[in-house]
Amino acid sequence: MTNRHLAYALARITLGINFLGHGLVRLPKLEGFRNWMVKLFEGTMMPPSLVAPFATILPFIEFALGMFLIIGLFTRQSLVACAVLMMILLFGTCLREAWDAAGSQMLYALYIALLLFFIEYNAMAIDTRKRTSDY
Repeated sequence: MTNRHLAYALARITLGINFLGHGLVRLPKLEGFRNWMVKLFEGTMMPPSLVAPFATILPFIEFALGMFLIIGLFTRQSLVACAVLMMILLFGTCLREAWDAAGSQMLYALYIALLLFFIEYNAMAIDTRKRTSDY
C-alpha cells in the first residue's frame, strides 16, 4: 500500500461521507426538503412538476452514492454518477442565479474529476478486492 493509495482512499471516503451526509439528513424530512426545493425554484423557468420529483429522489441518490464511495463499490460508475448529478445541480443553480453556490459546485465537480482521473490508485476498495480475487 503506497501513500498514493492511502491518499486516494481518504479522498474517496471523504467525498462519500459528504454525499452520504447530504442524503442522510434529508431523508427524515423528505417532504420539507421537497417543499423547500420547489419554493427555491419559484420564479425560474424550472417548473414545480420537475423540481418536486427530483427533490424527492435526490436524497436517495446522494445516500446511495455516498455508501458506494465509502466502501469503494462501483467506484468508477459512482464517480460518473456524481459528476452527472453535479451537472444537473449546477444547471439548476445557474437558473436560480446563485453564483456563489455554482462556484462551490464547480469545486465538487473538480474533486470528482480528479478522483476519476486518478482511479488507478483506488487500491483500498471492494472493487479492487473483487478484481484481484477474479484472477
